[in-house]
Amino acid sequence: MGSDAADRIEADGEGPLRRVSLGAFRISPTTVTNRAFAGFVRSTRYVTDAERRGRSFVFHLQLAQPLSAQSTAPPGLPWWRDVEHACWQRPEGSGSHVHDRPDHPVVHVSWNDAKVYCAWAGARLPCEAEWEYAARGGLEGMRYAWGDELAPGGVARCNIWRGTFPNAPEAGWKPGPMPVDAFAPNGFGLHNVCGNVWEWCEDIFRLGDAVDAAKDRQVHAQRAMRGGSFLCHDSYCNRYRVAARSSASADSAASNISFRLAADPLSFE
Repeated sequence: MGSDAADRIEADGEGPLRRVSLGAFRISPTTVTNRAFAGFVRSTRYVTDAERRGRSFVFHLQLAQPLSAQSTAPPGLPWWRDVEHACWQRPEGSGSHVHDRPDHPVVHVSWNDAKVYCAWAGARLPCEAEWEYAARGGLEGMRYAWGDELAPGGVARCNIWRGTFPNAPEAGWKPGPMPVDAFAPNGFGLHNVCGNVWEWCEDIFRLGDAVDAAKDRQVHAQRAMRGGSFLCHDSYCNRYRVAARSSASADSAASNISFRLAADPLSFE
């Protein structure tokens, strides 16, 4: 688990490379879809954190220009917009909907929301070690879920930023999530563990075992995320490698955050 490679991100606590022991577990081949989340909402009448707030964060090029111009950018992140009414069923705010995206990953879901869904589904979130083991698909020490080369034979294997970030996407590619099974699975049958959408993990985000008290309090307020998203690019966010990690507060939601289910082994007693 982890990485000692030259492109590791030290500040994220990717290293050192270490051996971790895990028990058996199950994990979903894809992230949770809009269709599945809609069934959960119909069954429970659950209201997400973004819906309660009345807004969520959307990447600026996912929005029509008038709405992008009207929405506020958070400090230091000019490519994001804080969009009124953006939520899982209205991913780009008022006027958008998921009716034509049933097989896309549900987004604008917080860690809190994911936990409630997991409890309803009789599942849980994966811990970081489980997520990374599953994402590697049986390959040890490789940068990506399929090997060390980003695009073998010039063929894209994941949905990450194409073009010049953050304002000039490559012609023919639109920033945003693709269907949950858009690319070939890894060796364990998991799709899109690199790119597409960030995936919540169960863990509190920690930076190794030895941290000072102030830093410990700071990172404990955050929850771990894995996998990167369609916004990752090596010039800005080289976090679509399987060892890479990031974090956000438990109530955070955005147009590039989703989750995948895990569970303990089935019992046949």
